[in-house]
Amino acid sequence: MPLEFKETSQRPFPLPASPWVLKQRWDYMLFLHWPVSEKILASHIPTAFSLDLFQGRAWISIVPFLARNTRLHGLPPFPFYHSYLELNIRTYVTYNGIPGIYFFSLGADKWPIVIGAGAASFLPYHHVQMKMSVQNNTVYFQSECLGSRKMPEWFRASYSPSSPIFLPEEGTLDWWLLERYCFWVQKGSQVFRGDIHHNRWRVTEAACVIYDQTAPSFLPHHVLSDKPLAHFSHQKNVFTWPLKKER
Repeated sequence: MPLEFKETSQRPFPLPASPWVLKQRWDYMLFLHWPVSEKILASHIPTAFSLDLFQGRAWISIVPFLARNTRLHGLPPFPFYHSYLELNIRTYVTYNGIPGIYFFSLGADKWPIVIGAGAASFLPYHHVQMKMSVQNNTVYFQSECLGSRKMPEWFRASYSPSSPIFLPEEGTLDWWLLERYCFWVQKGSQVFRGDIHHNRWRVTEAACVIYDQTAPSFLPHHVLSDKPLAHFSHQKNVFTWPLKKER
């Protein structure tokens, strides 16, 4: 059994009874979080879901990272496509009282990942031109794609860890934002749940410089103009289960 499965007390619900189907490692992961008006975000999520709020505020996050060693259970990593860049834009919702993540978009820089992951998860994957480089202790990341309004969306930033590694404490905003173990997606009239697992987040604060940002284009630009709360994770092994239909 992977070591990650010995650490489950952080989960708000039990591990799935069935075996996981996909494993990958997330490297050089940056979490940028902004508080957003509930009224602004509510119109952009399906009515089946309720915005999850922390102390009365909704949040949106932008998450760039490098996925590595992607493989199916019992098989070696995918040839040629086990490693790719990804950029997620997400918020936090509940369904039937169960907390999870709702993805506005997921960008990946390799077409087979976009097609395969989108078909398997019903998530809004898009092909995005992205680059990442690491110099000394700093990560440089940039992406460009057409947004939801067919307008160019840019995200260019550099980031690095800026504090000792810490474990977020239960009940804090850090914990609330990070310790999420499923995502919710609606396709037609049906709601699906995707379960994931990893051990507790070990993160640092992040020093981040955003050079250019027009993503997400569906929000007014001023919404993300304030300095975000930022976390950095060097690497994390993540396990994924097949979608489960809820209704």
